[in-house]
Amino acid sequence: MKTSDLLVAVLEREGVEHVFGLPGEEMEDLLFSLRDSKVTFVPVRHEQGAAFMADVYGRLTGEAGVCLSTLGPGATNLLTGVADAHLDKSPLVAITAQGGLERLHQESHQAIDVVDMFGPVTKWNTQIDASDIIHESVRKAFKLAEHEKPGATHLELPENVAAEETLMEPLPVRERVESAAPNAHALDRMKELLKDAQRPIVITGNGAVRTQAAEQLRELVSVTDLPVVSTYMGKGAVSDAERHSLMTLGSGAQKEATSAIDEADLVLTVGYDIAEHDPADWGHGNADIVHVDSEPAEVYEAYSPEVEVVADIGQTLQELVDWCRKAGLSFDTDWYTEYRERIVTDVDREPESDPPFTVRDVLPVLRDAMAPEDVLISDVGSHKMAIAQNFPTYEPNTCIISNGLASMGIAVPGGLAADLAVDANVVAATGDGGFLMNAAEIETATRSGCGYTIIVFNDDNYGLISEKQRDHTGESFGNQLTNPDLVAFAESFGIDGYRPESRPDLQAVLTSAVGDDMALIEVPIE
Repeated sequence: MKTSDLLVAVLEREGVEHVFGLPGEEMEDLLFSLRDSKVTFVPVRHEQGAAFMADVYGRLTGEAGVCLSTLGPGATNLLTGVADAHLDKSPLVAITAQGGLERLHQESHQAIDVVDMFGPVTKWNTQIDASDIIHESVRKAFKLAEHEKPGATHLELPENVAAEETLMEPLPVRERVESAAPNAHALDRMKELLKDAQRPIVITGNGAVRTQAAEQLRELVSVTDLPVVSTYMGKGAVSDAERHSLMTLGSGAQKEATSAIDEADLVLTVGYDIAEHDPADWGHGNADIVHVDSEPAEVYEAYSPEVEVVADIGQTLQELVDWCRKAGLSFDTDWYTEYRERIVTDVDREPESDPPFTVRDVLPVLRDAMAPEDVLISDVGSHKMAIAQNFPTYEPNTCIISNGLASMGIAVPGGLAADLAVDANVVAATGDGGFLMNAAEIETATRSGCGYTIIVFNDDNYGLISEKQRDHTGESFGNQLTNPDLVAFAESFGIDGYRPESRPDLQAVLTSAVGDDMALIEVPIE
């Protein structure tokens, strides 16, 4: 078969259902191989959108999302979404076309060193410079992308190699390599510290959600009455409806969640990455830290664990649950109950009745309109902070926030990917700045038969930057925007557009719009 046919056969063997990408001349053979396969190629309007789609698809399913671009500008456009997957630990395989090998030794049209460019934002990447290595290269790309900690990998396919004949066959897909069992000595040290603690607290991160360790974490919390604070990407590992939840870092009008960490005498971090939240920002007084993760902790003065249990997270937690239950170990809840009460009071506060709304005004209404299993995709901006700290989340992977690279523009394409990945309703929440970065993917969504709700918080401003400038200097500069009529813009794509004028109107619009059909809701905010 042709090399491009073999590549697609390997994609089929890996269980790939969708490839998100933008076509180019140098990938002609690969595109026609996709046409004749079981894999659905989803042509997008911008390569960044394709990478964000693969990023969110991988994060929600645990299977590598696949994105595709041509050489040169296609590859550079793809780069931001690939980097986002890399820092968010989302499994992704990027494939870029390249000119024929016979012209790459000299200056050539659109040719740049794409493999070198992708090196810093991938776990592994290579050029497929011979047809007979493609079955190994693609299998390796998926194996490494999906292995804990997951991330992005990249393959470059020159057009002359794609057209060559090969006798190779797809390699079998093996079970994933599992993380090791916890070390007995490290477990004993963790148990000793926990037994001696009076006010221990758990900080749960992306790893607890990503490794599907939420069940064991919830059991540990139930048995011991430990309080839990989540990072933004750890939301839902423990339900915010539980009395043990202090929601996320920074939650509460007076940042009660952070204050609870400062009062604790032991901090147990579960699947925590410092790339998401700088530990210098949350502080932990003089408390010892126990690091439970699949990889050792980063070396950092502000995060120096007393004990590191580097192993399968779920298995480690189950070992701890069994020991705590056998030892009858549980903790007094009085010290953190008031923190919890103040956080809940702040989150549940009555919103204003009339526009301009604040993001905080909208979130309780949105939460009521969404079922616990529905998925919210947040873009990046001031609204992300409000969602992270004030949107109660009840199940893992139902509030998707990019907080590693933290890329603006992820919500609209991410909503499309989420709609393909899950059976629940999907809402993509974005600011006006991030929205227009990839708003053209609404057309991709409608063409693909997707249905999800887009909420655009519109303040005609890069609001988070303005807010930070005012905090630092008392004034802001360079952030003002003008926007089109977003309702008319939505309608030009053939979808319903709304602009609520009051709180009852907002409630009615959200209740009716969250569902199976594409819709856009513009919410003017101050």
